[in-house]
Amino acid sequence: MRENNPVAIVGIGLMGEVFAKRLLDAGIPVVGYDVDPARRARLDAIGGRSVASIAELAQPLRCILLAVFNTDQVEDVVENHLLPALGDRSKRIVMCLSTCDPDRIAALGDKVIPRGIRFLDSPVSGTSEQVRQGDGVGLIGGDPAASAEVKDVLDALFARCFPVGKVGDGGRAKLAINLILGLNRLALAEGLVFAERLGLDPAAFLNVARGSASYSQVMDTKGDKMVRNDFAPEGRAKQTLKDAKLMLAQGEAIGQRLVSLEVHADVLEACVRAGEGDLDNSVIIQEVRRRRATP
Repeated sequence: MRENNPVAIVGIGLMGEVFAKRLLDAGIPVVGYDVDPARRARLDAIGGRSVASIAELAQPLRCILLAVFNTDQVEDVVENHLLPALGDRSKRIVMCLSTCDPDRIAALGDKVIPRGIRFLDSPVSGTSEQVRQGDGVGLIGGDPAASAEVKDVLDALFARCFPVGKVGDGGRAKLAINLILGLNRLALAEGLVFAERLGLDPAAFLNVARGSASYSQVMDTKGDKMVRNDFAPEGRAKQTLKDAKLMLAQGEAIGQRLVSLEVHADVLEACVRAGEGDLDNSVIIQEVRRRRATP
């Protein structure tokens, strides 16, 4: 790996663009691909270099970051595009930063690692705004030697990184973290609506809650958005629903009913039906407001 080689990003959406900006700010060149020409143009505008196909990423690179939407897309990019472009024994480091089905990611690693791709399962904990501000956390599953080789890339992307085990364990840790985080978000939404209907000023109450035993970081990341009805996306509701469905499937596989998560998923489903799927996941407060006690 040469220090002047770029990092490649596949998927230049909400989070992918933030990754690109952090790398560029750290002096690391970025080349990227997205199926959306407008997103490729955006990468060019912020100082990266877009390419018209994934095959064009078969060039000297520090590593390839996958920031696509779901597991299907990760599998498609790796198996149908990167492997044919790179060939066997490329020794290229590919990092999956998306939140995916951990069992399928583990199976993908088992398939491509023997063919010469050094595959890291590296989902990020944090919203796009937290990552933008330097507060993101990387959860790294896979070969420690490979992650050590791209330490400068990880340092540019994340405030902290935690090795969590083998390929697939990054995704497992991310789902467990997101389960807790999502329930905190729903609890905050319900508490704010409850306080408001009790006659309290929601903004003033949020400040009180921040200083109380009920404090959670979600009050800082989502509380003001809920109070102001500012649902500009930092983490879209439809993506949070996608993650919730992954958690429910994992719970079913291990024989654990995730009762609170079932409620959260139901609220998110209602938001998507209401046309709010592309809004920030703090929009769940709107569904909490819509739900009234049965007469």
